[in-house]
Amino acid sequence: MFSPARAWREYPQRYRLEAAKCTECSKILYPPRLVCPACGGRTFTPEILPREGKVVTFTVIRVPPAGFTEQTPLPLALVELANGVRLMVQIGDVENPETLEIGMPVRLEFRRISWDGEAGVIFYGHKAVRAGS
Repeated sequence: MFSPARAWREYPQRYRLEAAKCTECSKILYPPRLVCPACGGRTFTPEILPREGKVVTFTVIRVPPAGFTEQTPLPLALVELANGVRLMVQIGDVENPETLEIGMPVRLEFRRISWDGEAGVIFYGHKAVRAGS
């Protein structure tokens, strides 16, 4: 589970899908880093990631960790966005995980991911949903 302080630090990436584009080689890094792994550059410009992509691969977690037990089965996917950036996200709005497919077009939507108890912090982020649904 994320601490409230960590969640606050990660708001730009998590909430706005804000990546960093290296000014030296134009590689897009998500999440942002201090040093570009491609060229060693240390200067970046903010880059908002596209919301559309496709499923590269996926898995279905049937025995989830604490905090996710209400969401079983829990489908997770590696999604490649339209600009080539890949990220791991939950797949939302899936009643039957057998309907998931590699190559399935998806769009990212801002949703509740988890919560820290009755009086705790609610964590939001992006989930992939089937495009056109």
